[in-house]
Amino acid sequence: MEKIALIMNPGTRDMVINQKTIDRLSKIGEVVINEGGTSAEEVKKVLAGATVCVTSWGNQPLDADVLSVCPDLKILIHAAGSVKPVVSDDLWEKGVRVSSSAPMLSMGVSETALGFTIAASKNFFNLNANLHAGGWAEGKEDIRELYDLTVGVISGGWAGRHYIELLRPFDVDILLYDPFITEERAAAMGCRKASFEEVLKQSDIISIHAPSIPETFHMFNAETLALMKKDAVLINTARGSVIDEAALYDHMKAGNLKYACLDVYDPEPPAVDNPLRTLPNVIMTPHLAGLANNGLKKIGQHVCEELERFLAGTPMLAEVTKEMLATMA
Repeated sequence: MEKIALIMNPGTRDMVINQKTIDRLSKIGEVVINEGGTSAEEVKKVLAGATVCVTSWGNQPLDADVLSVCPDLKILIHAAGSVKPVVSDDLWEKGVRVSSSAPMLSMGVSETALGFTIAASKNFFNLNANLHAGGWAEGKEDIRELYDLTVGVISGGWAGRHYIELLRPFDVDILLYDPFITEERAAAMGCRKASFEEVLKQSDIISIHAPSIPETFHMFNAETLALMKKDAVLINTARGSVIDEAALYDHMKAGNLKYACLDVYDPEPPAVDNPLRTLPNVIMTPHLAGLANNGLKKIGQHVCEELERFLAGTPMLAEVTKEMLATMA
């Protein structure tokens, strides 16, 4: 019988795990719940003898000291996005399998990106401002339907792939920039692989889904922003570090894009006097693109499904290996 240790702190646990999840896990094995903090000593009390470990935001790395209490640990399922905060060399050397809930969070991200895509194309933001100012149809001439447009996608990870799937009902051409995806794989996803420069020059809408790694730092800067169409839309639901905010401010203040729709910033939250806040063509939301409120409970459902796949000996949906970390968020 499995011993399943939920070692996240109580507040985080309640955010992502509901009673339905607890009941489902209880059919698999004994569920032990952390009612304390996430210090090594508190975690070791709960993790002792466990074969399954569930972590989330706020957990520390499972190092040799922590792992010493669970010699039979087989799998770690991270009920959050990036596993980087919780994995360690000791964990990999022990042969523990690792899985992430990033696909669930990515669904929220890509759905938000699609919302921005539709709202910006239909010119909702300017039309709303005009109506509140006493106008009526000023701005309708700037509406564009999601038809016969080119949409650029930056990175074909979980969120990028799902965003491409969500675009399937629309008659648009999709360009993908991702150095790690082949032309054949891109075609199978329903898009065409392209260079970064081609995506910038050809796209009417660009949606960023790239991880925050050294190679993506400020990849949108004064030089690259200048390659975009003047009436294009830029969407960032990925990481704030991908965009040079000072360069974006200058670009947007000059009216060089229709909209920049931002959900992420560098740093977060953006400073009260961040000049991007002053521009009506910069649409800002407070890092809400991932799952929020009731949607976070999808993570608990994913934990159950991933554990069931693991125990059945079938491929997990979101297994992470040590080698994958270099190109992941």
